[in-house]
Amino acid sequence: MRIRLPALSLRASTIAVLAAALTSGCATPARHDYSAFKESRPASILVLPPLNSSPDVAATYSMLSQVSLPLAESGYYVFPVSLVDETFRQNGMSNAAEAHQVALPKLREIFGADAVLYIDIKQYGTSYALISSESRVTAEARLVDLRSGQILWKGAASASSAEGRSSSGGLVGLLVTAVVSQIVESSTNRSHPIAGITSQRLLAAGMPNGILYGPRSPRYKTDGNTAP
Repeated sequence: MRIRLPALSLRASTIAVLAAALTSGCATPARHDYSAFKESRPASILVLPPLNSSPDVAATYSMLSQVSLPLAESGYYVFPVSLVDETFRQNGMSNAAEAHQVALPKLREIFGADAVLYIDIKQYGTSYALISSESRVTAEARLVDLRSGQILWKGAASASSAEGRSSSGGLVGLLVTAVVSQIVESSTNRSHPIAGITSQRLLAAGMPNGILYGPRSPRYKTDGNTAP
């Protein structure tokens, strides 16, 4: 004998599942705890060469060349990244992984910075599909106090060349867009400017759960008090 469940029960359970999904989808992101950041209030930041977890060998220096601007605009003194990189090389550390292994007291002794920024590039490069191509850069970062060893802030950001790309025009429109995009993406290094957008989203002060403004900014000590 087949047992048939009442339609009302099925409808009620479906509504409950949908309601739960909507509730979880609209959940507010956890607010970052800025207490250590506010206590430390670093004025200078040492940026280490980023780790590269992507297959593109250009990722490290593409990202490194673009991270100083958002930090400087946020009110921090940023040690010249080319000078920092050369200092590591002169001391026998030729890659980012070796630089990331240097002890915090040693970094403080050599550079005299208040904080150090560690960056890990998770995605960098262009991927191709039948009717689309995309250059994407994703990175994670953490800011550590060189005086106390405390983690002051952690964040992640991503940017893609496909953002804002229209899908209108049907299949023919998609194919034309795909052909044009693939020509552009393959003939130019689209990942480099995308890395600049990722750097801005990751390291510019004033972003939701982003770093706080530094002492060189007129907005110093005015942020980090309200929920994103």
